[in-house]
Amino acid sequence: MDKLLEVKDLKISAYNDEGVEIPIVKGVSFDIYKGQVVALIGESGSGKTTISLASLAYTKPGLEFTGGEVLLNGEDVLTMAPLRQREIRGANVAYLAQSAAATFNPAITIGEQVTESAVLHGVLTQEEATKRAVALYHALELPDPNRIGFRYPHQVSGGQLQRLMAAMALCGNPDLMVLDEPTTALDVTTQIEVLKAFKKVIKEENAAAIYVTHDLAVVAQVADHIVVLYSGEVMEQGSADQIINRPTHAYTRRLMDAVRPKPVAGMGVALTGDHDRVIANLEVANMTAGYGKIENGEPAVAVLRDVNVKVQNGHVVGVIGESGCGKSTLARVMAGLLPQAKGDVILDGNELQGSLEDRKLEELQKVQFVFQMADTALNPKQVIGDILGRPLEFYHGITGKAKQAKVAEILEMVELPAEFASRYPMELSGGQKQRINMARSLAASPEVMLCDEVTSALDSIVGANVIKLLTALRDKTGVSFVFISHDLSTVASFADEIVVLYAGRVVEQGPTDEVLTPPFHPYTRLLISSVPELRIGWLEDTMQKREMAVGIAKGVEITAVGCPFYNRCPMGIDGTCDTEHPPIRELQAGHQITCHLTIDQLQEAERHTQKILHGYEKIGKDKPIEVPIR
Repeated sequence: MDKLLEVKDLKISAYNDEGVEIPIVKGVSFDIYKGQVVALIGESGSGKTTISLASLAYTKPGLEFTGGEVLLNGEDVLTMAPLRQREIRGANVAYLAQSAAATFNPAITIGEQVTESAVLHGVLTQEEATKRAVALYHALELPDPNRIGFRYPHQVSGGQLQRLMAAMALCGNPDLMVLDEPTTALDVTTQIEVLKAFKKVIKEENAAAIYVTHDLAVVAQVADHIVVLYSGEVMEQGSADQIINRPTHAYTRRLMDAVRPKPVAGMGVALTGDHDRVIANLEVANMTAGYGKIENGEPAVAVLRDVNVKVQNGHVVGVIGESGCGKSTLARVMAGLLPQAKGDVILDGNELQGSLEDRKLEELQKVQFVFQMADTALNPKQVIGDILGRPLEFYHGITGKAKQAKVAEILEMVELPAEFASRYPMELSGGQKQRINMARSLAASPEVMLCDEVTSALDSIVGANVIKLLTALRDKTGVSFVFISHDLSTVASFADEIVVLYAGRVVEQGPTDEVLTPPFHPYTRLLISSVPELRIGWLEDTMQKREMAVGIAKGVEITAVGCPFYNRCPMGIDGTCDTEHPPIRELQAGHQITCHLTIDQLQEAERHTQKILHGYEKIGKDKPIEVPIR
């Protein structure tokens, strides 16, 4: 096997205002061979992205290369002339960023952007590049591959855009791809789809790749070699099999412990004392919402239909589902950011106005929104003390020294030192910014906090710490949480109740232990089965199951007739599921499943699935799952 990239004793530093050198990357070495995927893993701040960008001879502003070599095909990219470095970027080494939405220009068609680099570097003519791009659309299993290039970025889903970014990188036949957290913010089913496509194309193209991630379960599916990093140093490296199954360093084992477990019953936190009350703090009843002009109680584009959700005092309600299922829209309706088309939003027994402009100050104070991206939610020009002080003054009239003391108290509540009040957001880490994001909502002393994907962009260790913090805050303050996520494992470890949304409808809801115990709604089972396991070969095994292949192959489609999951359900009943609204099946302890299949049929389907998983029965991709149907 030919060696493609050699990283030898790489050192990267920053300099403070006094000119003192601060080492960031401290003598890192590893090799990449042609056709090999090398994963760089570690928590936020470990230097993964900084090291990977060195393969393009690039450092972020404020950083400098201070030692070592990065040899691409035997040539040191760090000492190349700037024009030569420019030539290799995109042509020899291609970079895939974490956010595809931020990478694509919304004003230019997808096809123009996918082919631009290959044409710009003179690797291919425009005609050749377009032909190559269409071949990659086919290989990446994108819909309508012959015409998708004529669309604009906003006309495709997040998972499709992520795969189109891979097509952009591969179009010029680069020697090396740098994949920087390409699946971190994707929901579980989309993540599998993207991973499958990446793995297939890398193998077919015999491409080499650096895969940057903090998720070991994902790494186990794609990597040949793993480099474990901490604070800019290599803790351990070796084959994927050795690192996953026989780790030797204590830090690697710590990362293993932080891998999100398979969601099972019994993961939730029990309520005690004053917080175990059955008062509904916040409730949406028979609610329909969407976007565009509302006529006769129907929005032009309906996103949520006939939704009923209760948030009891001091409880955590987890809302799960794929991108496009309506999770964030539900939170926006609760907060008054989006007025509902029909139905009611009720706070402490009192009906709320649909629009926040029409709500009373006290009502606004009681329901607070914690946005997904702290980077964009916090004003970069304000110090933390001012960011936290504004809701104190606005809602409670606290000013002067009393406000400063309260800011210090809130910072302590989110386990940050009082000195942070004088810092700007840019001076904090991702996890610290997310704590400030939550602290701002806490400053209002709310009864309900709406947390929208607050851990999705955080690494496993930081994300776990945020969940511990939220649990502690609930115990201290009695605040209720609506916790929106596509990560079922995180929700299962934190929520008292789970609401499963699909295409704007509640398909299952109830206490966490009940929802995670069979029988499942077919969509809930798909979500549970899609959580990656820390096992090499899991991806291939998973895609052999017919229900996974069927469920992942198609996206979310919001329908007004029948069950919206019908087109992806391996147990759909023709002539019933596609034409009639499914009934609500009542189980024990408030557990509800919305499905045309009876409880007995759902239990039979689960037994059948378990037999397949344990090897008692074999099933081919085209063999239907035999479930007794009415």
